[in-house]
Amino acid sequence: MSRFRYTFAMTVKPLARDELWKLATAQHGFVTAPQAADLGVGKHALQMLVQRGTLTRAAFGVYRFPRYPVSQYDPYILAVLWTRAPEACLSHETALDVYAISDINPNRIHVTVAKSRRLRRSGGDDYVIHYEELGPAQIGWWQEIPTVTPPTAIAQCIAYGTPTYLLRQAIERGRAQGYLKRTERDDLARALETRHE
Repeated sequence: MSRFRYTFAMTVKPLARDELWKLATAQHGFVTAPQAADLGVGKHALQMLVQRGTLTRAAFGVYRFPRYPVSQYDPYILAVLWTRAPEACLSHETALDVYAISDINPNRIHVTVAKSRRLRRSGGDDYVIHYEELGPAQIGWWQEIPTVTPPTAIAQCIAYGTPTYLLRQAIERGRAQGYLKRTERDDLARALETRHE
């Protein structure tokens, strides 16, 4: 008598919280409602996860896993995710600050989104939103958070009106720390001096 071995393949749908957790671990524990929707997790499922304590509301349309360790970077990733714009990134004076190439101490977090965006939601009092088209080469990463590159940040701040002494400092420190090529340093220094003419 022969024995037959039957194998049944079962397709198990991953749990919503597990799918969201995978994404959140790359975003300091945060996820947005649109990101959840892209993963097939609807509003009702998000509400259930909040009621169970699996998620907490961090801002309108932004959620956080409370089991993910809180860090000093949370306000920055929250600012980017609050926009719910996939191209959003830290910029301007905030970028100078996080790269530590200037003694600047902005009192609000600067974020850049595309010119076509219009953000009218509440909760953004701690943010300065800038509208600008940025190319891929102008955006890098700082602590896993999209952030404009140092040369882009300095150029933005020249146009924004950041005090000259802070920008001179950023240009020199940026070059000394390897963030700027010599030609970038020279071009930015010229642009800064031209601003006063």
